[in-house]
Amino acid sequence: MSTTATLDVDPLEEHLLASLRALEPSAALRTAPPEVEEVWRAQVDSRQADYAARWLQQHGRSFYTIGSAGHESNAAVALALRVDDPALLHYRSGAFYLARAAQAELDGLRDIMLGVVAAAVEPIAGGRHKVFGRRELAILPMTSTIASHVPRAVGMALAIDRATRLGVTSPWKADAIVLCSFGDASINHATAQAALNTTAQIAFQGLPLPLLFVCEDNGLGISVPSPSGWVESALTSRPEIRYEVAYGHDPAEVLGVASELAEWVRARRRPAVLHLRTVRYLSHAGADAEIAYRTPQAIRADYERDPILGTARWLVSAERASGEELATDYLAARDEVRELALEVAALPQMTSAEQVVAPLAPRSPGVVAERARRLHLAAEESLTLAQAVNAGLAAVLERHPNALLFGEDIAVKGGVYGVTRGLHARFGAGRVFDTLLDETSILGLALGSAVSGFLPIPEIQYLAYLHNAEDQLRGEAATLQFFSQRAYRNGMVIRLAGYGYQRGFGGHFHNDDAVGVLRDIPGLVIASPARPDDAAAMLVTCAESAIVDGSVCVFLEPIALYHTRDLHSEGDEGWVAALTEEHVPVGSARLYLDGGDLTIVTWANGLHLSLRVARWLEQRGVRARVLDLRWLSPLPVEDIVREANATGRVLVVDETRRTGGVSEGVIAELVDTEFAGRIARVTSKDSFVPLGDAARLVLVSEDEIEAAALALVGA
Repeated sequence: MSTTATLDVDPLEEHLLASLRALEPSAALRTAPPEVEEVWRAQVDSRQADYAARWLQQHGRSFYTIGSAGHESNAAVALALRVDDPALLHYRSGAFYLARAAQAELDGLRDIMLGVVAAAVEPIAGGRHKVFGRRELAILPMTSTIASHVPRAVGMALAIDRATRLGVTSPWKADAIVLCSFGDASINHATAQAALNTTAQIAFQGLPLPLLFVCEDNGLGISVPSPSGWVESALTSRPEIRYEVAYGHDPAEVLGVASELAEWVRARRRPAVLHLRTVRYLSHAGADAEIAYRTPQAIRADYERDPILGTARWLVSAERASGEELATDYLAARDEVRELALEVAALPQMTSAEQVVAPLAPRSPGVVAERARRLHLAAEESLTLAQAVNAGLAAVLERHPNALLFGEDIAVKGGVYGVTRGLHARFGAGRVFDTLLDETSILGLALGSAVSGFLPIPEIQYLAYLHNAEDQLRGEAATLQFFSQRAYRNGMVIRLAGYGYQRGFGGHFHNDDAVGVLRDIPGLVIASPARPDDAAAMLVTCAESAIVDGSVCVFLEPIALYHTRDLHSEGDEGWVAALTEEHVPVGSARLYLDGGDLTIVTWANGLHLSLRVARWLEQRGVRARVLDLRWLSPLPVEDIVREANATGRVLVVDETRRTGGVSEGVIAELVDTEFAGRIARVTSKDSFVPLGDAARLVLVSEDEIEAAALALVGA
């Protein structure tokens, strides 16, 4: 692999080099601050990194070629901010990253090239993905999911001043601002629109929100042009967000506008957007043939808008360098970067699955248990499930001053089902508050506050509503530790009311049992208590796990059991319970009864149904034991296998759907452990839940459980 620069200079570089050599000082001497050399260095190195990535790809040594060419004016944006201002970057913000790294005296170029070749020593993701991120630079790694990082940025900006007001220790300084950059095509995505709308609403209320958006507008979404004037129209449509525009081929203008705008955001604590007009060179990515959808004339016309050429004109007009010197410097950088590329390409990648998943879902059960036992949950009075969840929330809020509880209707009203009643009055509007009706933004607030010193406990009002925003869990929350090797964590506890069996109030959107969308997210902890005495303890476990291990926990609450008091007969008070000090570890089941004829494995509403059926079975001479999973991820495999072997017969009672339901996972675990006994299952139908009595036709019933149990034991 030759590093000779003259062998493969492409038309863009030919034009740039010729234009550089032709530059002469202008008649009017132009001043230039010291930052101009920093802008030049970051721009040139970023361009060379893009070329080197494609050069390595030709030899099978590179794995990521979405570059920053044409966007290098974002280096000036970096220099308009402080190094400790947190930043969430667009995937074309390479020059921004290099400029900030240089300010911190770190080798950002090496970081980028290590990411390109997926080297295990890459400092942020360890070769798991090519991302811009580093703890020392206050840059959080973002994946390339379209605009998925923008709601988090809103949450971070809201958290900065709230942390100061509440006395919460934050990694960000009290006068910091949040930088969030994204592409022009991204503003069309629902996620970006949700974030921009939330930003405007927060600003409309006069709440502090020190947030600077940068829309890097190259006019293209891969091959689809943005309609002329559309981006400006979209960005100026919300007067609560200040708008300014700058053109990337004039880095002096970019630095000036960005500096003024950043200081305005810092002083006013209000949001703004910089519309940065750029070009895109080298196509969307290595596999994208730009010539297939753009004319050669259009491609060449963009050459004059090269941000590197704009910085060169600035340097030459200020007599800080000659055009020939800059051309020589460009070529020298080209050779240096290719030598670096060859060096990093020889470095090892990760070598084992264990190495890959190591930062994904760490567990510290001993530490979590010790911390959980410090929260006093014991109460002599018997509580319903809803009251127990309330008690658990109160204990967490009392113990952790950085805990926040928020969601739609949860403050003054206390939630649709009264679960959070009284907590707003007790802990104040700064910690228990209502949000706007947008699940993406609710989770975005959680994501942002979680990396800003808080323990967020957001509520999504119904499980069915989560599906509007599920990528905030999959693409953002669950990946942060994975792509930062735990340098950044966003531990949280997301409360979800779900499942079926509500009486007098139903339909799909209020009786959703689709948990498969959660169970396949790597590292996600899913708790699903059925009993009051478990609910509070499990909530505390989730909170402590979020703090200790950075766990992203989903707390699934069965709506139909919120206010249930009885089990077998009216007035028996069999479903209320006093709270105890007993700790419930992540992934631990709970056994009821000790029958030797069969084991019923279930959870949530299924536990209530199965315990009722178990009494009827006993009257027919069949003695069952009932195992409450309590945790849907990770499944309590050891407990399942032990109780299955105790009887040799297993009936899985699954209130979720037959396809993609939890029972599939339970049975797979039994098969994997070579369980030799008999297995059966009853599930809800592969259907949405209809209104009224028709719901009983698709949800698993007590009659079905009883019939399956009798068939399994041959009775």
